[in-house]
Amino acid sequence: MSEKPHSATWRVRGARPRNPRERHTIKSVNTDIAIRLAEADDAHGIAVMSRDHIESGLSWKYDAPRIARAIRHRDMVVLAATEPEGRRDALRGFAAMEFGEERAHLTLLAVQPAHRRRGIGRCLVDWLLESAVTAGIASIHLELRSGNQAARRFYRALGFSETVLVPGYYAGRESALRMIRMLRSPGPLPLAWRPPALGQK
Repeated sequence: MSEKPHSATWRVRGARPRNPRERHTIKSVNTDIAIRLAEADDAHGIAVMSRDHIESGLSWKYDAPRIARAIRHRDMVVLAATEPEGRRDALRGFAAMEFGEERAHLTLLAVQPAHRRRGIGRCLVDWLLESAVTAGIASIHLELRSGNQAARRFYRALGFSETVLVPGYYAGRESALRMIRMLRSPGPLPLAWRPPALGQK
């Protein structure tokens, strides 16, 4: 497994997200949600959220050690959405995406049930979409439980299309629906292409 040193440096094909050291804030009613790159201390909370809200009823694959490896991995981006709560920041949501040469895989995305419909999930996906475009990714792929109608509506609203139903994808017991969002035509980028400067479209 190819890994990167624990830092906030973006390393996918030389591109960078918005600004990896910048906290992006969503203004809500009397509260602020900060979106940032996940850190080692976030691994346990993210793993518990994955167990409870993504992998419920299945074997727990994305435990804390696996999430910690994903945070360090050079081709993964793991984001945390946090909110001040007393003297610490409370985890409200997270997302994880793996970047290849032309394809990216949105592996995990969850928001705490009590904090849904605040724009947190959309902001997490928007960050990853912008990063994928900057990195020259052609398409983003994901799987979700076929019966999760709320997730299907959410991803459709973000421009994803359904592609195929995969029977028994989840532990042989539950089907998965695959979805895709195209960002550009597949194939080599033009020779003149360069990653855009931060803050520019």
